[in-house]
Amino acid sequence: MISILKKELNSFFNTSTGYLVILIFLITSGLFLWVFPTSFNLLESNHAGLDGFFLIAPWIFLFLIPALTMRFFSEEFKTGTIELLLTKPISEFELVMGKYFAGLVLCLISLTPSLIYLLSIFHLGLPKGNIDWGATLGSYIGLIFLSGIYVSIGTFASSITNNQMVAFMISFFLCFFSFIGFDQVGLLWAHSGAQLSLEKIGINYHYNTISRGVIDTRDIIYFLSYIAFFLLASKRSLQNKKWS
Repeated sequence: MISILKKELNSFFNTSTGYLVILIFLITSGLFLWVFPTSFNLLESNHAGLDGFFLIAPWIFLFLIPALTMRFFSEEFKTGTIELLLTKPISEFELVMGKYFAGLVLCLISLTPSLIYLLSIFHLGLPKGNIDWGATLGSYIGLIFLSGIYVSIGTFASSITNNQMVAFMISFFLCFFSFIGFDQVGLLWAHSGAQLSLEKIGINYHYNTISRGVIDTRDIIYFLSYIAFFLLASKRSLQNKKWS
């Protein structure tokens, strides 16, 4: 698994892929937070916090992570190198986990420079350092788990097709529906118990909960279960292709 992880990270940074993902994420979020005159603009806000960043980051990742993961297995299928990987002394699950952690590491690297935003807010606040640290820490944790789910979905989408664009579209649709789709379906049963139940299935509900600074074990279990489901589905997809 470690060898696969290193291989994927080297592939990211030996080409422009890794740098592009990081730059696009930082430039896009930076424009919304500091330049564009929107409700996310920190300079025009009367609140010392990164609420705007944590609102737009899931949407930026919604496009970037499927683009990042679409080549994980699709490229291996297309070039035929998957056959070589499957004959090596490594299990399908280790192969999946190696690629998954490579994608997750790149997402974490993309998030790290955003701490500059936090430092800026720390100094801009009146009084200085007037930040809701609980909500900020919870939001970062929620965003990491959200990234983990997106990467697991992207890994699965890439494991079922040899076409990178098809993998991107499948991943984007699944990520989009998982994040906000259940909320929209729940509106059909507005102001009822069914609406809340449907919202709880979606990622957005748990992301918002943990972003308030409340670290609930139910939310953690939800995120981990979601990730595990798609990673196991990816493993099963590889096994089916191996035996076919």
